[in-house]
Amino acid sequence: MRSIVVTGGAGFIGSNFVHWVVDNQPDVHVTVLDALTYAGNRENLAGIPDDRLTFVHGDICDEGLVDELFASTDACVHFAAESHNDNSIADPSPFLRTNVQGTYVLLEAARRHDVRFHHVSTDEVYGDLALDDPARFTEDTPYHPSSPYSSTKAASDMLVRAWVRTYGVRATISNCSNNYGPYQHVEKFIPRQITNVLSGRRPKLYGDGLNVRDWIHTEDHSSAVWAILERGKIGETYLIGADGEKNNIEVLEAILEAFGLGPDEFDWVKDRPGHDRRYAIDSAKLRAELGWRPSHDDFAAGLAETVEWYRQNEDWWKPAKEATEAKYEAQGQ
Repeated sequence: MRSIVVTGGAGFIGSNFVHWVVDNQPDVHVTVLDALTYAGNRENLAGIPDDRLTFVHGDICDEGLVDELFASTDACVHFAAESHNDNSIADPSPFLRTNVQGTYVLLEAARRHDVRFHHVSTDEVYGDLALDDPARFTEDTPYHPSSPYSSTKAASDMLVRAWVRTYGVRATISNCSNNYGPYQHVEKFIPRQITNVLSGRRPKLYGDGLNVRDWIHTEDHSSAVWAILERGKIGETYLIGADGEKNNIEVLEAILEAFGLGPDEFDWVKDRPGHDRRYAIDSAKLRAELGWRPSHDDFAAGLAETVEWYRQNEDWWKPAKEATEAKYEAQGQ
């Protein structure tokens, strides 16, 4: 592959993937297609040489634009999505448009131009697990989405599978656990708590704080996606995880410790409706078939690096902070 289109490449996970490709695949040119919604930021791509990157400000639902881009690329990695659960509960309509209709537009273009297509999804399509259940999600776990967000991602996964089987589109899917790292919007759990401390606010914790997420550093997600794009079997799904299960209290306590604060220096807030209890990924298939391994296996070290990034990049996150907190306050969160 000499050229790839990355949808949502100015967002958190997408931009980290673009940086990873530029740093690790010197012969690949990246075209980023991003609508620059509130969660996209052109500055996320700062520092990438002009000869390695083409940025296109546009919508994945724009059939003409997508067709033009797919006519001259080898592959597409599809990150673009509305992804915040709270927002999907308040207004599901943008999630249906971007996550379902947008994926359809991309698949049709991939079909016309025989473009290798990789669809990036989430472990939230599987619903949740009980806190005392030793099981983890696998590629065979039935879908059981809980929110408008996860249901639209489940729908987009099904579209990809149908286009592989019906039309022969050369596509793969990955479902990943929760990412952390630089460039993540301050509405998300880890950067919200970090920037609360940095801006003189008390961190917030939903419900009883026992909800478990399986954390992975975004660089490890990026390397896994590339392994699937390069060596994955067409039509297959691969789960991406780094054995990083931690409940929200543990994560918050680690953030507080990084700032030298006490373990009780936060506020409890009301729980999110339908809040999933536990996610856990079994990535054995990815590791066995493609030989992938995570490199960030020390969560505390990765979190410390993330805290330092937000400390050093106040100009990046501060413009969005006030509006984000005002929205949460209106919701009692």
